[in-house]
Formats: sequence, C-alpha cells, structure tokens
Amino acid sequence: MSDTFSSLLGTESLLIGTIVPFLFVLTVVVFVHEMGHYLVGRWCGIGVKAFSIGFGPELIGFNDRRGTRWKISAIPLGGYVKFVGDMNATSTPDAGEIEALSDDEKKVAFHTQPVWKRALTVFAGPAFNFLLTIAVFAVIFAIYGKFVSEPVVSEVRPESPAAAAGFQPGDRFVSVDGTQVESFADVQRLVSGRAGDEIQFVLSRDGKEVAVKATPELMEQTDALGNIVKIGVIGVVSTQETAQSRVVTFTPAGAVTEAVVETGHIIVRTGQFLKRFVVGREDKCQLGGPVKIAKISGQAAKLGFEWLVQLVALLSVGIGILNLLPIPPLDGGHLVFYALEAVKGRPVSERAMEAVYRVGLLLVLAFMGFVFWNDLFGC
Repeated sequence: MSDTFSSLLGTESLLIGTIVPFLFVLTVVVFVHEMGHYLVGRWCGIGVKAFSIGFGPELIGFNDRRGTRWKISAIPLGGYVKFVGDMNATSTPDAGEIEALSDDEKKVAFHTQPVWKRALTVFAGPAFNFLLTIAVFAVIFAIYGKFVSEPVVSEVRPESPAAAAGFQPGDRFVSVDGTQVESFADVQRLVSGRAGDEIQFVLSRDGKEVAVKATPELMEQTDALGNIVKIGVIGVVSTQETAQSRVVTFTPAGAVTEAVVETGHIIVRTGQFLKRFVVGREDKCQLGGPVKIAKISGQAAKLGFEWLVQLVALLSVGIGILNLLPIPPLDGGHLVFYALEAVKGRPVSERAMEAVYRVGLLLVLAFMGFVFWNDLFGC
C-alpha cells in the first residue's frame, strides 16, 4: 500500500512530479492570456458572459455580480473569454444571438463595438503574455543578477566551421552579422538559430579588427534540463580561465529594462525559428505539444521553483507569438479582419469570414495533430 501511495503522490511520481507542474505552468500562462482579454474588454465596456480555464464540461464555477461565469473546465489545454454576442469561445459573431439581445445587451456586445475596441481587446491577450515574461525576468534579474562571460575565444574545435574560417584562441567577438555583442551569450544567441547560414563575424585580434565568415553547423547538445536539442554552432569555446566572467546586478528599473531586452531576444529567436521551420530548415522534433511541455515541466520542477517560473516565462512568450499568427481563429486572425474592416470602413462579409475561419481552423487542427504526433511517435 505504501509503495502504491508513493508511486502516486511521491515527488518522483507522475502526478506530483509531472502533472502538477504541467498544470501549474499551463494554468498561469492561460490565465494571464485570458485575463488580458477580460480586463481590456471590461475597460472598453464590453460585456463578458464566461471566463474559463480549460475547455469542455465545467468542473467548478461561480457567477460574479456582473453576470460573468468564472469556471474551470475539464480539458486543461487552454481557456477562453466569451463576450456578449459571441457564438463560441473563438469570438465568432452570432447574428442570430445578437438580434435576440436586448437594447442594453447590444450596447455591450463585442461585435457592436468600434473596431479599435475589438482590436485592442483581442491584442491584449498576447500582450499580457509578453508582460508576464517581462515581469518574471525582471524579478529574476533583480534577485539574482545576470551571469556574463566576455566574448573571447578560448578554444577552436578542430575541423569546425570556426577552424575553417581562421578563428584563433584569444580572438574577441566585436559583432555578429552587424550586431554588436557584449558577451559570449550574445554570440551564442545570434548563431544558434542560424545553422546553414553564412554569417560574418568581426573579431578583435592583436588590437586590430578582422572580418571572417563562417557557416554554423547543426549539432546535438544537452540543455540544462537534460534534453537533447539541435542548435547551430561554429565550434568555439569560451572558458572561465581565459574569458573573464562576472555577475551583473541591476536596480529595479534596470532589471525591468534588461527583462524587456531579453524578452525581445526571445521573440526574435522564436520568429526566426518559425520562419525557418516553414521552409523546412529546422528539425521538426524541436516542436512539441502538451506531452513535451508536461515532460519539461516535470524536469524544471525537479531543479527548483525558479526553473519552473522561468519555464512559465518562456512558454508565455511562445503562446503570445503563436496567438498573433494571422490565422483564424487565433487572435492574429481576428486582428487581420479588424485591419481590413478599418481600411474598408465596413466588416468583412460573413460568407468570406466563415470560409476563412474554416480554412484557419483546419490549419490549427493540423498543427495540433502534428505536435501531438511529435509528442507520441515522431521524435
């Protein structure tokens, strides 16, 4: 009996070791995203019928004094805010329901609002995800600072792209493809997602600047959580013995500024990855769905709560970016319709909107099927 109890509730168990951290990470990210829609929608005077964490049948919930149903639903893989006049959780307009609304309800219905209010409400979800990431990084930088290693080459791996390009121990990176670098982490950031692309490096060598070109090669490495990842490398190493390392501390304002910069770097890298993935230049195994997120959540939890919080930040910015893709029924798809409406001066026709929504929904479902396949069988 004790063995069974331990396997279910012990820290190494599936429930406590994986499922609970996964639900924590996903719930925080989803809650913040949907709260962005809710708060800005309320600020714009839009009525809210339901706020749900999860999809499907309701498990528990309550009605607030404004008539909004707050609930937790059975399938914990997302969430939604349903505004007055919505057909469903994707804020598809329901002409029949809008006609059936009272005059007072029509005044607060989502689809009767000016286009700028609808656009702002929709954009608020991803924006709050980015703000969550900034907040997490700001707290981490304020408490722990940031470890910085000078961008100095300690070793050059034989037969590597760097060796072929003429890199030498003692070289100091000045810029990578025109971007100035201040740390070895900057170099890694600018190189890791560029496997197969020729990159120009400016190096400082014996007091002179030297320009060289190298093409990063894809290499398997083990990340901090123990997972195998494939990243672009040129074959240089920086060690503490030759590259001066230090911990940079920040004031609260400095921590926020650095958090904004770090979040921007993640957004750029994610966009770069998606662009390369679409044209077949990235490993499909790098994308994962709920199973992979659950696995990584469990790994992060074992290393400590701060690692789990960092995972929240990374997943939050990823969810924000994915939701801004211009594909209905994602937030980005809605924003495209509102942009067209603003330009034309009238909403997109219901027939055209319905056709595009169907195609978009198929794309989203295909993507979900792809990542599920990756999770279970592909990698």
